[in-house]
Amino acid sequence: MQKIVVILGPTAAGKTSMSLTLAKKFNGYIISADSRQIYRGMDIGTDKLTRNKWQGIKHRMIDIVNPDDDYSLAQYQKTVFAIINDQKKLLPFLVGGTGLYIQSIVDNLDIPKGGPDKVLRKELNEKTVQELFRMLIKIDPKTAQVIDENNKRRLIRAIEVCKTSGFKYSDRTKKNKPVVNALQIGVKISREEMYKKINKRVDEMMEEGLLDEAKKLGEKYDWDIPSMSAIGYKQLGLYFKKELSLDEAVELIKNDSRHYAKRQMTWFKRDSRINWVSSANEAEKLIERFL
Repeated sequence: MQKIVVILGPTAAGKTSMSLTLAKKFNGYIISADSRQIYRGMDIGTDKLTRNKWQGIKHRMIDIVNPDDDYSLAQYQKTVFAIINDQKKLLPFLVGGTGLYIQSIVDNLDIPKGGPDKVLRKELNEKTVQELFRMLIKIDPKTAQVIDENNKRRLIRAIEVCKTSGFKYSDRTKKNKPVVNALQIGVKISREEMYKKINKRVDEMMEEGLLDEAKKLGEKYDWDIPSMSAIGYKQLGLYFKKELSLDEAVELIKNDSRHYAKRQMTWFKRDSRINWVSSANEAEKLIERFL
């Protein structure tokens, strides 16, 4: 069974720098497990590492679809398994903070395959993310606890599965026999330090041109498409629609980022298999024993 190393943790924990160090040491390549970095043009807001900073390490699952393309968890899982099977000479590092992406690979999830209900989707798409989230809390509180409440597409899909199948989305996402042998490493960070880094990162993103990036995306795509609900773009969209001042939008990005990081930790804390480390040196020792 193919061995893989997972580097996970909340936003701003330091996953990227650690993964580059480890991939270089262990002759590896990186597969992104970030549900927003799959989109082309969404670079600054997703804190995407540009090619000139890859340090010679191959990266996969970045910039693979346009923001207005549909892309499912099942597609992600199928593509990542194909990459892992095709690249057997290098050690795969699955790196990111999207818990469901990671679990789909580690546990070979049996993802609900039910086809789309176009009438229901149209009805749900007319609701706000807040309304959808409240609806999900009522019908599947377990999924509501860990889902990205700003991701309209995922909210709609979870509700759709519940309503069309009669089963909760959380009950239908079952584990199959694993096809990879995964070592999961979590990057440990205190809540205080994490919040400090999030606030600093948002300020840096604004300095790097996030406002201009969001403006260009808003001119090309509808603000209501699922990808544009990503933290950073959604809040600046409210600024461009004159619903918030720029200062208010930036503060909302920071607040929503902190809230998202808390949800990420809620998700990861459920998995006792994760080895939490504070440094690349600790991670190195774990990987050496694993290999």
